[in-house]
Amino acid sequence: MQAHPTYLKALTIRDASDIHQIKEDVQKGMVLILRVTPLAGKDVEKLRTLVADLHDVAKENNYEIARLGEERIIVTPSIIKIWKPDYGLK
Repeated sequence: MQAHPTYLKALTIRDASDIHQIKEDVQKGMVLILRVTPLAGKDVEKLRTLVADLHDVAKENNYEIARLGEERIIVTPSIIKIWKPDYGLK
């Protein structure tokens, strides 16, 4: 017997108001790949605020969050672990 599927969704964040859709998708248990380049090009400060909000949403919902290069962020349920290299920084 198979549990319900986990969906992967890719979104482009164009505005800080996109956080509402992200919260809904997190509540559904989705894995999200978020492209942040359009917002970064318009307003870096809004992007920083949005990323802080994403961290809060992730923590509140037992999710993991990490950067995927310069343009993307992944947000995933904690049952899926994100490998983060140890750069020797302590």
